[in-house]
Amino acid sequence: MTLFNSAEVEQVLLPNVRDLGDGFQVRRALPSAQRRMVGPFIFLDSFGPVTFRAGEGLDSRPHPHIGLSTLTYLIDGEIVHRDSEGYVQTISPGEVNLMTAGRGIVHSERSGDLVRASGGTVFGFQSWIALPLRYEETKPGFQHLAAADVPQMEGEGATLRLIAGSLHGLRSSTRTFSDLFNADVALRDGARFAISAEHVERAVYVVSGAIEVAGQTGRFGQDQLVVFKPGAEIVLLASGAARLMVLGGEPLGEKRHIYWNFVSSSQERIAQAARDWRDRRFPGVPGETEFTPLPDARLFRAA
Repeated sequence: MTLFNSAEVEQVLLPNVRDLGDGFQVRRALPSAQRRMVGPFIFLDSFGPVTFRAGEGLDSRPHPHIGLSTLTYLIDGEIVHRDSEGYVQTISPGEVNLMTAGRGIVHSERSGDLVRASGGTVFGFQSWIALPLRYEETKPGFQHLAAADVPQMEGEGATLRLIAGSLHGLRSSTRTFSDLFNADVALRDGARFAISAEHVERAVYVVSGAIEVAGQTGRFGQDQLVVFKPGAEIVLLASGAARLMVLGGEPLGEKRHIYWNFVSSSQERIAQAARDWRDRRFPGVPGETEFTPLPDARLFRAA
């Protein structure tokens, strides 16, 4: 058990491991029984590193979303994104895919032809960002950010790459709809990194290595999600080389419900989306015919 100073750390969460099929496992830190959201982030998955042999690959079949944006960031490998708006985009390490579902979108995520032919690996993160009430039904869209266009700053043994939002004077060009931040931070042994209190809710996911919080007892290791108290002065200290995902932002004013791939402030809207998917009323992904059934369609029988 990790000990921590309650004056700075609010919670320490361990992700649940889920098997998505064919041995592809994800570590889901949010939502959990202890906490549903950090800022507008309602879902946080770390996947991999997974190694595929020749002839194998990732196959996330077409599936729907409403009421959220999906934010995908890779450390290794590649994934090909296709969606019902007609976007096709391969994401590689250091790049960002941001898909806004709004009133409804369908997408697939698969390994590319080269990986299927000769094998490869994939390692990365995907988070879901719940949309503010007035944007829940916005028009679907997609944005890709090349690695060279991701804002970056370096100094005193720390490198920060800003995936989305704003932090420490940097601002990403990814289009988000609320106050938030998400960054990839690499620390050398002994390096310090301050997480600005400009955002109300803040958390750090330890990708590799270990960290301490200056002034407190305890060490946090790989795959722990550490949530900090609002307003606390947070300075992280790397114990050995470490890599982190830091995220957070302003919490939304209304409760969010989540069922399968749907997020909304309204349970009735989620039920309608589930019926629409069951009855094939969502748009399709061009060139793809596979269908992912609802986990339990009995919950959403037509009235």
